[in-house]
Amino acid sequence: MNINIRVAIKDDCSRLLELINELAVYEKAPEEVTVTLAEFVDAGFGKNPVWKAFVAEENNEILGFALFYTRYSTWKGRRLYLEDFIVTEAARGKGIGKILFEKVINEANTGDYNGMCWQVLDWNAPAINFYNKYSAAIESGWLNASFSKEKTHQLV
Repeated sequence: MNINIRVAIKDDCSRLLELINELAVYEKAPEEVTVTLAEFVDAGFGKNPVWKAFVAEENNEILGFALFYTRYSTWKGRRLYLEDFIVTEAARGKGIGKILFEKVINEANTGDYNGMCWQVLDWNAPAINFYNKYSAAIESGWLNASFSKEKTHQLV
């Protein structure tokens, strides 16, 4: 296995969106992916990009990616926020996730960040076990809250 980790480029976006949809199916929420390819591309490579990503590829095929951005915490300052981290199901168990995750950790270490954070579903035992190998602090007690664009328009 010859895995190459590199920074995502604009031409990768279609494949990344495929993997995002695969992740949504795994997380039992495929209907929640509503971002369009155009919006996704613009958010990563437009005039004001908000995300960056590393891709893991073998023989020019993207098998996984880690997408992140800067999050600001009034308690902790700048933190690297890992939004999505996936290795396609067929390529799991080969160490690709470890290589990719450690690339993101290195980004947190070398960038202007005071740490790194992410979310994991409480039922996702394989992911929790993976993060526990790194002695990650997995918190309980916080609930996610959000509004959709349609909901915000109804509220004002």
